[in-house]
Amino acid sequence: MKVYGLIGKKLTHSFSSEYFSKKFLEASILDAEYRNFPLNNIIEFPEILNQFPNIQGLNVTIPYKQAIIPFLDSLDETASELCAVNCIQFCRKHQKIKLKGYNTDVLGFEQSLLHFCSLNNRKALVLGRGGAAKAVAHILKKHKVPLQIVSRQKSFDTITYNDLNANLLKDYTLIINTTPLGMFPDVDTCPDIPWDFIGDKHVFYDLVYNPAESLFLKYAKARGAMIKNGMEMLRIQAEESWRIWNNPSD
Repeated sequence: MKVYGLIGKKLTHSFSSEYFSKKFLEASILDAEYRNFPLNNIIEFPEILNQFPNIQGLNVTIPYKQAIIPFLDSLDETASELCAVNCIQFCRKHQKIKLKGYNTDVLGFEQSLLHFCSLNNRKALVLGRGGAAKAVAHILKKHKVPLQIVSRQKSFDTITYNDLNANLLKDYTLIINTTPLGMFPDVDTCPDIPWDFIGDKHVFYDLVYNPAESLFLKYAKARGAMIKNGMEMLRIQAEESWRIWNNPSD
């Protein structure tokens, strides 16, 4: 049996397991299974490889997209640039296994964002500064969208939520949440932005996909903004992971 899976910390309600199990069933792929591998600490990762020697590919989620890198043999160009991995390819040659890291968040976010809205004359606020935020920023820079990172702590390139005001929100009309705030089961949480300054000129994209309409998106929708969740991004990156796993020459 070929094994694929997901490593992360809290995986009870993961998208990937349901998605790939359904994919295998519909495609009559009978020799494969997709498992969740919850890790309390990334140092447990080698034990998974020992217990499941027939792993063919893995996805990586919060909080290990950066912590997994020292356990890999190589990275593709995008993952190396971002220092963030969410897909691991297993290359087997001459009884040796080499692990290569990829970042499919980039492709998933880019395609789903372009399906959603025009980027012309947009400036973007990126809420959060983790691995997903790096992928989002990478794509915004690629499409020459000016951006500002927002986080709880200020740094040379980051402002805080307290810095958000009417003038800033008038200019920055694309607002992207890359934090896990609002993800099930913590559905009553939300990034702390001044909602009184949000209107129908704004576009809100939430990487959270469960629930389908997070509190972040509900507040935005109530003020007339366009909204989109992260489900299409997940589907795109899942299919890209499958492509990578089945093309060991990449």
